[in-house]
Amino acid sequence: MIEFRGVTKRFPDGTVAVDALDLTVADGCVTVFVGPSGCGKTTSLRMINRMIEPTGGTILIDGADIMAGDAARMRRGIGYVMQQAGLLPHRSILDNIATVPMLLGWSKARARARAAELMEIVGLAPETARRYPNQLSGGQQQRVGVARALAADPPILLMDEPFSAVDPVVRESLQDELLRLQAELGKTIVFVTHDIDEAVKLGDKVAVFRQGGHLAQYDEPGHLLARPADDFVDGFVGRDRGYRGLGFRSHRLPLGELTTTSLGSPAVGNGAWTLVVDDASRPQGWCARRDGADGTAVTAEHLVPGGTLYDVTSGSLRSALDAALSSPSGQGVAVAGAGRVVGSVSADDVLAALASARAEEAAA
Repeated sequence: MIEFRGVTKRFPDGTVAVDALDLTVADGCVTVFVGPSGCGKTTSLRMINRMIEPTGGTILIDGADIMAGDAARMRRGIGYVMQQAGLLPHRSILDNIATVPMLLGWSKARARARAAELMEIVGLAPETARRYPNQLSGGQQQRVGVARALAADPPILLMDEPFSAVDPVVRESLQDELLRLQAELGKTIVFVTHDIDEAVKLGDKVAVFRQGGHLAQYDEPGHLLARPADDFVDGFVGRDRGYRGLGFRSHRLPLGELTTTSLGSPAVGNGAWTLVVDDASRPQGWCARRDGADGTAVTAEHLVPGGTLYDVTSGSLRSALDAALSSPSGQGVAVAGAGRVVGSVSADDVLAALASARAEEAAA
């Protein structure tokens, strides 16, 4: 557990970056610090491992004052991932990951074995082990950065805007990978971002900072979206917070039927939308053929991208609504198991479920 007790950071020019911060980071959870530029979120993160030292108050890790011991030794027990990965350009990927274990006195063989294990865990191909950072993509470099931070199996992982320098598609992939890793490893993670969407996706709890280093609200993502503490939080979270909030609501939705076909099978005539699936009933795209009555087979050229999918095991109303709105047919594709199609969802059903959930909450 990490505790901030009245922590303040004042720089020599008089600038107060963090002002009397009181906050507790729970063990085994992802806590996200979010806010506009210059609000003190990164300073707060860096005070945890004493890259920046507080000028007032106390920071405790598992009840011990961080200022009581040797800073360098403490840092080796805390993983740190930064923007642009910060890899050593003259070392191979394998040796970059093995850096901290070797500093802790591990043998080269043991450190490299651990590095190879972590490459697999974070989704790096074995053939990248002997490459150098400039030979990897930005997303691959960030995976190396995460692997390096995990190499000595630290209980705490600090992540300072680690995904902000990559493109949106890679960023979403890295976010999903982090959630997968956290489900397996259960680290105590403090994550800094300026992106509220990233914050509510990743955080078990989210701390919103305002200018001057003040904590505006510290709450679970669903509560943050539903009940902003003040106008600043309301404005920062954004006008579409109601839509984001659907991600924290689940409800059993009725599933409609879907007309399906497969590549090589006859298309459906009359311009009707038909979902094309593979041999395992996984969606491949939509097809709308007006000449299908003549028995012309569906080919890959006829496919229209199908939008997002609604996983019925999650029950997320946001996922269901997005699937319905992004589908060219207006029918969201519902899947289960290994992506097998089980039916359809409509936007009307999602809105009806939301109204029902709110009525139940009001009656409780």
